[in-house]
Amino acid sequence: MTLRKLRDAVVLMVAFIAVIWILQVFNWAAGYRLDSEFGVLPHHVSRLPEIFTAPFLHFSWQHIEGNTVPLFVLGVLAAYRSLTKFLLATLIIAVTSGLAVWLFQSGNELTVGASGLIFGYFGYVVVRGFFDRNLFDIGVGVVAGALYWTILQVAIPGTPGISWIGHLGGLLGGVVAAWVLRDRATAVGAGAGRWTTGFGERPLLTGKHAAVPRSATPGRAAPGPASADGHPGSNAAADLLRELDEKGI
Repeated sequence: MTLRKLRDAVVLMVAFIAVIWILQVFNWAAGYRLDSEFGVLPHHVSRLPEIFTAPFLHFSWQHIEGNTVPLFVLGVLAAYRSLTKFLLATLIIAVTSGLAVWLFQSGNELTVGASGLIFGYFGYVVVRGFFDRNLFDIGVGVVAGALYWTILQVAIPGTPGISWIGHLGGLLGGVVAAWVLRDRATAVGAGAGRWTTGFGERPLLTGKHAAVPRSATPGRAAPGPASADGHPGSNAAADLLRELDEKGI
């Protein structure tokens, strides 16, 4: 992580929240007509594309006020590592949350709001560090979990006036996004088993993945002792010195 990446994440989330607040002004001025036109309606095929517009709209000022702070905090935590991964994660979360509502919500209950994204970012931030083997991100996830674990209560079935299905769909989408967008270098192949602290240093290796000294690389001779002019000595010279040392000379 760098300060530049953190700054970019903050700027992105400020812009995102500015957009939903501007839309809220127009929505309020139009008597919340945008909700009815661009919200998700379960089982209506013609309203399936609205899974991408519903997160930008809200039913009231209280609704958008309640979503703003957790959306900003969890959004920044989800975005500071990579804006590209964040945008892809947002797409995955929007799809899983919106589809969950469209497929499983009962009746003709209209659904709008950024809550699905909030739950998705929460899930993404909490588990991302484990998939990436990143100690810093694990710590961030622990902090996020401690701060916002109470929001999980809203995903419990039966909460009145709340689309718990959309919340649960977003949460699962965040976990899926963390797995799909995991760091392949530390998940599979030669880099498997490596852990980092998240500050750009070389991976921390353990066991069979421990770093091998360059001189011990298979198929490569170890350099001899350096001579006075700075050039490596020959293997023969090294063997001679070792033999004289063993004889006590």
